[in-house]
Amino acid sequence: MAVNQNQKNRKSNSMLTKTGKARLGPLNIAQLTKLLESSTKPKEKDKIQRALNKLSVASA
Repeated sequence: MAVNQNQKNRKSNSMLTKTGKARLGPLNIAQLTKLLESSTKPKEKDKIQRALNKLSVASA
């Protein structure tokens, strides 16, 4: 999350949620696999893996 920013002066970034977490929806399979390799937290890895599974099912 950004330091010393509140809702009034926060710059909108479509790739981040209101709390500063990354949005996985617009990422493609290559970007998600790279993110999965670089991630260290099990909760984040699970979230990325679910997004990958959703993309692979949709493309098949």
